[in-house]
Amino acid sequence: MGKLQDKVVIITGGANGIGSGIAKSMVKEGAIVTIVDLNEEAGKSMEKELQAFSPQSMFLKANLMDRENLGTIVSTVVKKYGRLDVLVNNAHASKQKTIEETTQEDLDLSFGTGFYPTFYLMQEALPYLKESKGNVINFASGAGLNGHETQAAYAAAKEAIRGVSRVAANEWGRFGINVNIISPIANSPGVEAWAKAQPKYYEEVKSRIPLGYFGDIEKDIGTVAVFLASEDSRYITGQTIMVDGGTTMLR
Repeated sequence: MGKLQDKVVIITGGANGIGSGIAKSMVKEGAIVTIVDLNEEAGKSMEKELQAFSPQSMFLKANLMDRENLGTIVSTVVKKYGRLDVLVNNAHASKQKTIEETTQEDLDLSFGTGFYPTFYLMQEALPYLKESKGNVINFASGAGLNGHETQAAYAAAKEAIRGVSRVAANEWGRFGINVNIISPIANSPGVEAWAKAQPKYYEEVKSRIPLGYFGDIEKDIGTVAVFLASEDSRYITGQTIMVDGGTTMLR
């Protein structure tokens, strides 16, 4: 029996990157995972990989910027499996620009793929999470915590996610629902592409990580998500967990 045996999980942005690492970690612990993504080719490929461990797991194609899709995601999962135990809001897209360069379109992209889906999916999932005394895992970033340059839209949305997660932790604790946040640094496909394009800058950033390397999306990030989705973390809520090799040490 795995730590997440038969728990029903939704992971947004689960076809690639950190989301896929979380999905793989969770199915190996017995979870039934639905990955939600706009990339159909990657989603179907990941679905096959997940089903090797968890035959009931599936891929749902959805545009998270379309508000109507969000309720459908939750209702589809609950209709198929009869319950929802864990919601992982991982998806987020943004453009790197300074504050003076950032446009309304840039803000709409970051909040429309990150904060708003996180907020509305939490609303849609709440009735079912009450029944299961489930878990919500949201995602923050050092870009917001430390104010990284050229990350205005991304940082703003990530800090908004942290804020609403703390509110939810206070409001939903009475229902036995845990709400926590992961702030990761991981060797995702995007980081790998960046390392090839700017190897010197990549090495400079890596040198500032106390543990000396970018985390593995499955072994380092996914396992923490498994912990937060399991009974092992039953007394933890409202926390930002820095899974970043020690880059940011909260006080």
